[in-house]
Parts: sequence; C-alpha cells; structure tokens
Amino acid sequence: MKRLSTLSIAAALACMASSSMAAEPVIGLITKTETNPFFVKMKEGAQAEAKKLGAKLLSGAGKTDGDNAGQVTAMENMIAAGAKTILITPSDSKAIIPAIKKARDKGVMVIALDSPTDPVDATDALFATDNYKAGVLIGQYAKAALGGKAPVIATLDLFPGHPVGAQRHNGFLQGYGLQSFDAKNNELAKPAEVVCMADSFGDRAKGQTGMENCLQKNPNINLVYTINEPAAAGAYNALKAAGKEKDVVIVSVDGGCDGVKDVAGGKIAATSQQYPLKMAAMGVAAGVEYAKTGKKVSGYVDTGVTLIAAKPVAGVDSKDTKVGVDLCWGKK
Repeated sequence: MKRLSTLSIAAALACMASSSMAAEPVIGLITKTETNPFFVKMKEGAQAEAKKLGAKLLSGAGKTDGDNAGQVTAMENMIAAGAKTILITPSDSKAIIPAIKKARDKGVMVIALDSPTDPVDATDALFATDNYKAGVLIGQYAKAALGGKAPVIATLDLFPGHPVGAQRHNGFLQGYGLQSFDAKNNELAKPAEVVCMADSFGDRAKGQTGMENCLQKNPNINLVYTINEPAAAGAYNALKAAGKEKDVVIVSVDGGCDGVKDVAGGKIAATSQQYPLKMAAMGVAAGVEYAKTGKKVSGYVDTGVTLIAAKPVAGVDSKDTKVGVDLCWGKK
C-alpha cells in the first residue's frame, strides 16, 4: 500500500509538472542584436504577447549583426531550457541552417522573423515584410520625385549575399523601371544608372563613409537608395557636408521613429515602413498554438508594408508622416 501510495504521489507530481508545462509554453526569440531599435521593438512585441497568452519567453541575440556563432549558442541554450518554438532573425542566412536543422530534428518549430534563411524552407515558416515590395514602393516614389531627370544612383546596401539586402535593392530598381533581378535572386543588380554601390551594414557611420566614397567617384549622384534609415542618416550627413543635400533624393526602408522624423524633416524623401512588433506577436501566438495542439505553421506570412512620404506624388500610394509616427517603432 505504501509503495502504491508513493507511486500515486509520483504520478500526481508528474501530471502537475506536465500540466504546468502545458500551461506555460517556452518560446525562444533570437534577434541579430539587442540594441537595434527594430529588434528592441520586436522583443517588446514578443514579451507582450507571451504575457498575454501565458507563455515563457527566452531571449538572446548576436553581439553584432552577422554574429552567427552567437545565435547558434543562443539556440542551443534555449533548446536545453525546454523551448519548443524558436523565433529567429538570421544574421547569416546560410550558416545558421545546420543549427536550425538540429532544432527541427528535435521537434522544435523554428520560425524566421524579418529575414529569411537561404533556402527559405530551412525554417517551418517566415513572418516578414515583403522586402521586394518595400523596395518597389520606394523605387516608384523615387522615379516620380526625380520628375523626369536621368537618374544617377548610389546604393548603400547591407552586405553581399543577404536575402533582405538583395530583395530591397532589386525591388527598388524594379520599382524605378530599371534592369533588375526577381525576388528569389540574392545577387545585387547593377544597371548602368547605378554609378556606385557600397556596403553599409545598415550602420550610420558606414553609410556616411560609403556616401563620401560614392561622391568622390561621381559627384553628380542625384538619387540614393539605402538599406535602412541609419544608413540614410549617414548618407544625408555626407551630402550635407558636401553641400549637396538639397540636390539629392534619398529613399529607404524600415519606418522606425527616427527614420519617420527624418522623412518629416526632409532628410529622407520616403521610406517603406515595416512592423517588427507584429512579426514577433504572430510568432509567439503560433508557438503557443503549437504547444497546445501540435499544429505547426508553414510557409510565408506577409506582415505588411506602407510607404511613408512627406510629399505625395502622383500615381504612388503613400501615407503621411503623421500615420508613420503613429505606427513607428523606437522612441517617439
């Protein structure tokens, strides 16, 4: 009887532990960095949704954008801590794949946020902006804003081979109506109108240096595409120092609050706004659903993009900076 009683207690404790685990799914979020406002907002969105749905959120990041080893370590630690869903913004779209495969082989659902892996189907799903469309929108705007002038273009890109960088760059050229590649190609198109290309790594200082070098190469640049708004701010600083800030149209992607302020202030002509909080919230919700039902999400989910411009142009749908401020992320 005593042994039966002990077994009953053990069974009850096991049942309670199982119920506790079921009541609190463990979900991991791995971003590229902890400091970029985009990823700060993503983490806030994940935390809010986890609290709302009764999940436990583990978070980690690389030390810098491109730190694949840091992301791999974070993933291994989260799996050891019981995470059954991991949300990740891959720093290196190819190098992270072996770690993702190990996770999925253990039954962990892996969802890419914002940035796809290469190949895309290395994760269960992708929740992200249509980055090609984001590029197309600013390309269309730039063409209208130049008003018939022949474009002399500088592009401040991310770094070679990254899908997001390629999609935004090639989408921009496609939107302008220039020779480009489709959304599946991770090479950067370079039609004759593009006179200079520089890698900014999405960084303000590197964006400024890249713009300075491009101006030395061709002082007649009248249109600048940038991978994001920090790079755009750097480009503007270089143009202002050269006395050319009023002669050049800058377009970008992101929609952070600082970027929208730069649109309102005339530094950036237009930006395509994306929504990191929404990506993360949807990812956490999918993780909770997987914990409860065993059902995994699959494929690509478009989390939306809106063109924000200070001055509307004919034939291109945009919203004003007031809407941009209402929807922006980072410090308002």
